[in-house]
Amino acid sequence: MFNKILIANRGEIALRIIRACKELGIKTLAVYSEADVDSLHVQLADEAICIGKAASSDSYLKIDRIISAAEIGDVDAIHPGYGFLAENAHFAEVCADSNIKFIGPPKEAIEKMGNKAVARETARKAGVPVTPGSNGIIESNHEAVKIAKQIGYPVMIKAVAGGGGRGMRQAHNDISLLQGFDAARAEAEKAFGNGALYLEKLIESPHHIEFQILADQYGKIVHIGERDCSIQRRNQKLLEESPSPLVTPALRKVMGRAAIKLAHAVGYENAGTIEFLVDDKMNFYFMEMNTRIQVEHPVTEEVYGIDLVKEQIRIALGDKLSKDFDDLQPQKHAIEMRINAEDPFQDFRPSPGKIELFYAPGGHGIRWDSHVYAGYTVPPYYDSMIGKLIAFGSDRTTAMDRMSRALDEFRIHGIKTTVPFGQIVLKDPDFRRGRYTTHFVEALFKQRQSLMPSRKE
Repeated sequence: MFNKILIANRGEIALRIIRACKELGIKTLAVYSEADVDSLHVQLADEAICIGKAASSDSYLKIDRIISAAEIGDVDAIHPGYGFLAENAHFAEVCADSNIKFIGPPKEAIEKMGNKAVARETARKAGVPVTPGSNGIIESNHEAVKIAKQIGYPVMIKAVAGGGGRGMRQAHNDISLLQGFDAARAEAEKAFGNGALYLEKLIESPHHIEFQILADQYGKIVHIGERDCSIQRRNQKLLEESPSPLVTPALRKVMGRAAIKLAHAVGYENAGTIEFLVDDKMNFYFMEMNTRIQVEHPVTEEVYGIDLVKEQIRIALGDKLSKDFDDLQPQKHAIEMRINAEDPFQDFRPSPGKIELFYAPGGHGIRWDSHVYAGYTVPPYYDSMIGKLIAFGSDRTTAMDRMSRALDEFRIHGIKTTVPFGQIVLKDPDFRRGRYTTHFVEALFKQRQSLMPSRKE
């Protein structure tokens, strides 16, 4: 077993990793920016080292400072969580060169799947369905127009290094494509330092379904069911559930096999996620692979009774998968609501600031993953998510009812949050019936403005 693990992340995922390590008897080293000195993960880790100023570029993205902290702390391994350096192949390579175990996939797998255009081609060669699109990077907006006319509008412009909805634009004609191409390139360059783009056919009103995979160092790769991530705004997920109300056992089997096939094609190890789009005819298409743990991993944990972070650590140690997952079936239903410091009535505008009063819901079938508390100041420098509320039960109705009850219990003063938005979603008849696509949130805001109280500035 590892003696000490450095957690190269912040917030709730850092705390989540600390908890797994404590249960395994592993010491933890937290790194933090000046803005996170009061964060709960800093307080609960065995040791903590400040690595820079508030900006991510001056702290959590500084590979040299993280490695220096690892050497000072004499750690055996680094867990990158999600975001920041979690999918950075160079960081994985530097860890290996420093004789520190990177808890994640090999750098070769990160490189191959981190470039979205290469990932599409890899999936195609592996026999996994992909949407029609460009063969690799598009050099100019005029080339994009030519390809769009070949595959037909509407199309989606995507950054090869994209993530979190950035570097993406829809285009329904030549004019919107020309405008969107330049805007997506500029956004991708700013966000990822890589403005390369590719093009694919836009599947209108799809379902966003992702499969959780685990792979050990001995060639054993399994999937642990799917998560439905279709409730999203501007390609940012807001609510996830497992199992998907759309996916039948037969479709789960076919899509799961496709996910495993792709993971084998890149020699994958550790935890990862294969993401698909599913159209109204139940055809599915590979979208991307996330070579890390996901924000929404708790729903899989609750449905299948597995600790994915512990599995990551054990795989990194060289252990085989802890059990036979080949015939694993969902035992419960789980829903996760991301609670963000945002005002849903003001176009989800960020709402950083001091939390004056805080009470998290609890009770049977409720899990709360968060790093915040009364008196904590939510900084403006990072992602606005302050926690994840997970409700689970024997069936979907039970999970929904528990989530609705838990959202009503929330008490948080000092900042705005997405709790009121979640309350509206859980009462929506289409959501209750499991009838929703990636356009659900947009339609909800158009059709239910009467539910949104007016706010004065």
